[in-house]
Amino acid sequence: MFKQSITLTLLGLRSLRERRSSAGIIVVGIAGVVSVLVSVLAMAAGFQHTLAANGRDDRVIVLRAGSDTEIGSMLSRADLDAFANLGGIARDAAGKPEASYDVVTVVNLPHADSADGRNVTLRGVSQSFAAVRPELRVVEGRMFRPAVHELIVGTDAAEQFGGMVVGRVLHLRNADWTIVGRFTTGGDVHESELIADADTVSAAIGRPGYSSGVLRLAPGASPDALHAAAAAQNLKVDVHRESDYLRAQSGGMTTALNVVGRLVGIIMAIGAMFAALNSMYAAVADRRREIATLRTIGFNPGAVLTAVMVEALLLSLFGGALGAGIAWLAFDGHRVSTMGGNFSQVVFPLEVNGALLLTGLTWACVIGLIGGFFPALQAARQNITDGLRVS
Repeated sequence: MFKQSITLTLLGLRSLRERRSSAGIIVVGIAGVVSVLVSVLAMAAGFQHTLAANGRDDRVIVLRAGSDTEIGSMLSRADLDAFANLGGIARDAAGKPEASYDVVTVVNLPHADSADGRNVTLRGVSQSFAAVRPELRVVEGRMFRPAVHELIVGTDAAEQFGGMVVGRVLHLRNADWTIVGRFTTGGDVHESELIADADTVSAAIGRPGYSSGVLRLAPGASPDALHAAAAAQNLKVDVHRESDYLRAQSGGMTTALNVVGRLVGIIMAIGAMFAALNSMYAAVADRRREIATLRTIGFNPGAVLTAVMVEALLLSLFGGALGAGIAWLAFDGHRVSTMGGNFSQVVFPLEVNGALLLTGLTWACVIGLIGGFFPALQAARQNITDGLRVS
């Protein structure tokens, strides 16, 4: 039966040239399904990677108790100082805690694609933030100065908002801010932000206190132990490991994109499945006499079923590989931005990785197997006499 299946499969593949129209419908339909599915899932993968990139296990984010985001949190300097002096926080050569007290707000900037402009995050940081975030690197211009309306702009924000060049003056929150530098953080979410001095930002927006504290853990320390120590001193704070916090922030959008991608994929897959069914039924009908003749000379019905199934699977795999290749060539690394959410506008690249390509090929195989099964069953069960009578 194995040899018969191989023989019948090869016969079927050799006849594809005469059936190229029906075979092309299967390939193109499944390629469309896979390319759309992979491209939407690539948005979810890219968004999650951007938010989680550079999230370190040795850094913690401190928020007001009950707050889920930095924008919705407010902490006093006294509370942050008390927390920073708990055991478990790393210290610099001078013995000071390695901590940055951040002020996070949203400002509106003119954008070519929106008459109302678009929101971008303005983050105020402490002067010690360089020790806390060593991945931040100024690639053009210089670092901002404290107590002056100066800021540096992330590379992604500079790309999205035209004219964000060193020396430009921005009118933000009733004050004029001068761009003095452009920075990168290795591709994470902060490249979509503007960064300035925390106390200057706080004064400009009329908001006392801070949004969050970003601190480095001492070796062996844990967020849970710090949270317990803070509670013992009656500090109303929540402590999050930075990597966990960023994953949680990306969870909602990532889930939504995954659901949308799979929902669209299912709808398109149903259409592709019917196309495969019709094409394979047509192929079986065209080969009825051939199949009946082979059955007459001793070919097993199981071999016929296997051959038709393998043909459908191979066509589906070819379509899946074509769709995955299109998605990879067209979308991998393509940068897009999203509006709204906890981080305002976030610029991120689509990420077509190996796992997504495998997912696309898996969907193609499933479509091919379902679309080929019933025509294959019909071919295996057809009456030999009726098949030989086909004109």
